[in-house]
Amino acid sequence: MIRLILIPLVLALTACGGGQAVAPVGTYNSKAKTVQTKQIQSKAPISYKVKKGDTLYSISWRYGMDYKSLAKINNIRSPYKIFVGQTLRFKTASTTVKAQTKTQVSSKKSITTKTVKKPISSVSSNKKLTWRWPTKGKIISTYSKSAAGRKGIDIAGTSGQSVIAAASGKVVYSGSGLPRYGNLLIIKHNDVYLSAYAHNKTLLVKDGQQVKSGQKIALLGRTGTQRNQLHFEIRRNGKPVDPLRFLPK
Repeated sequence: MIRLILIPLVLALTACGGGQAVAPVGTYNSKAKTVQTKQIQSKAPISYKVKKGDTLYSISWRYGMDYKSLAKINNIRSPYKIFVGQTLRFKTASTTVKAQTKTQVSSKKSITTKTVKKPISSVSSNKKLTWRWPTKGKIISTYSKSAAGRKGIDIAGTSGQSVIAAASGKVVYSGSGLPRYGNLLIIKHNDVYLSAYAHNKTLLVKDGQQVKSGQKIALLGRTGTQRNQLHFEIRRNGKPVDPLRFLPK
């Protein structure tokens, strides 16, 4: 009698739980959200000494900063070259100096009637991007704005399968110097967007290389994690955004 009551109850609970939502490159299991790689953003120090293999992009990525802001603080101009042993600061002058500067600027504005317009960024460098999926497989972890370690998506796959560039751009980091990312690639697409491809078995492109959308850039692997998967991130002005908002349905 008890068994007959339990069977309908289980079926009802299953129906309420819902099934799997189909993703363009596989399936996404809502229960798999707990399976994730801990890419926890490190707190920016007061200063950082550049090590071999570092780029301005990888350092700013590690601490969740926009590379342009870090370059401005340290008076580094494009193409943002840094050297081993160089000390980078992460904060500008004191708030007192800033307050004094603002006061001086405001007083100048009161005297001067003309306003100086800031130069507008080149439209060509920030043209609309057409994104594509970086690999095929099951989505095992999704982006979360609030949860630490979920600043992108994780796609399960088999060792050695192709990883492709999600959009055309320039490789600005190729290495394994960022903790918990394993073999990592960072691609700059324009002045606003960067994308990252982590845990690769093999990196097929080098720092400074131009890549086209869909070009094979790495082989999927498990470096820096416990299973074969690709951790994929998109950052807008240095801040992580949900890749599923950009990738095709």
